[in-house]
This record gives sequence, C-alpha cells and structure tokens, in this order.
Amino acid sequence: MGRLPTLTGTTRSLAALALRSFACAACAVACDKGAPEATVERAEQVIATGSMPTVAPGAPDAQVTAPPARGPRAHGLCGGDGNAQGRTLSKVATSHAEAAGAPVLAGTRPTRRGRWTWINFWAAWCKPCKEEIPRLLGWRDRLASAQSPISLVFVSLDDDARQLDAFLEQQPADGLRSTLWLPDGRARNAWMTSLRMKSAPELPEHALVDPEGHVRCFIEGAVEDGDYAEIAALVR
Repeated sequence: MGRLPTLTGTTRSLAALALRSFACAACAVACDKGAPEATVERAEQVIATGSMPTVAPGAPDAQVTAPPARGPRAHGLCGGDGNAQGRTLSKVATSHAEAAGAPVLAGTRPTRRGRWTWINFWAAWCKPCKEEIPRLLGWRDRLASAQSPISLVFVSLDDDARQLDAFLEQQPADGLRSTLWLPDGRARNAWMTSLRMKSAPELPEHALVDPEGHVRCFIEGAVEDGDYAEIAALVR
C-alpha cells in the first residue's frame, strides 16, 4: 500500500511521449513570442528560392540554395508573344562595383546601338545566379565567334556591399569582376518599374535588348545549356 506499483514498459513509453509533447508545445510558444521579425532581405531570398537560407552566427548573408530544376518552358525561353510588351529600360544611372584592378564601368544606360545587349540581373547571395555566370560568358564568346556579337551587361541587385565586393574579388581573371549595381533605393525602383519586375524578383532575370534599344525578350529564372539555340536564333 505504501509503495506505488512499478510502471510497465508500455506505461513508461506513454508517459515519456506525453512529456515530450508538452515540452515541444512549450518550446513552440516561447519561440513564437520571442522570435524577431524577418528582415526584408531574408523575405526576398525565400520568395526567390522557395526555402529559408540557414544563417550561421555572425555570418553576413546566407547563400541561397538552388531552386528545384524546372520543366520545359510553356511558351519558349522568352515567355511567348507579349512577354516584352511595356518593358523599357530606365534612363536613371546605376551605381557600379568592381574588383581591384578591374575595368570601372560607367553607371549609365548599358545598351550599345547597333548591337544586341543582354542584361543579366543577379546577386551575390543567389546561388543559381552565380552558377549561371560562366554559361553567360561562354555564350557571349560563342555568339561572337558565330558573327552574332552581343554586349553582356551584369546588374547586381545586392544590398550588402561587402558580400558583393568579396564575390568580385574571388572571381578569376576571365570571370565577372565588374558589374553595374542597383542597391535598394530610387535607381533600383526606377529600373524595376520600367521593366515591370516584381518588387522581390525571382533572380536571376534577363532582358534582351535589340540594336534599336527595345526590350525584345524578358526571361525569369536561370537559362540552361539547351536554351542557347533559341538565343542564337533571336539575335542572329
């Protein structure tokens, strides 16, 4: 009578499960009440990739993981007729960033009359953007060899100048060492409005501008090796 009966194995398991459930519920409430609000930059990364990047303590910005591979584009690379309608290039000057010793880019309208211009919007925190850069540089050289030269212009949408500078400094001599730059502010808003880009774009994004200065193709998302033939046919 004075001693409680020994718990059976089943009883012990049920008791442990109940305690674990209670602890998890308490933790969830505490974490929810004390969690800081997400920053705009983190929110943009989630929208761009569909997953929240993991941040190490003290790290500047987390590297965004690549989104899942997409299927075939329903209306071709340029999204079908009307994709570029209403999209124009802003005349507001951009900023610029370059690695030490790299050519300094003028922060002006980046088109070249008489030649196609490919404008790539990217960011140093965007993994698919960085994976795509060597492909774009290779396509530029390949088109030049095919007598269809294009001007390839990179426009960074980074907010963290240190992260952007670090990426450019780490690039090889034949990599991306100079870029136009649109940090958050009036110039970025003007460009994104003119091109009808979302406030949190799904980087990378691309604008192909014809020799007369008209946007002829706008691409949302990374290009792939199999897309080259469509680009070559467009600019030929």
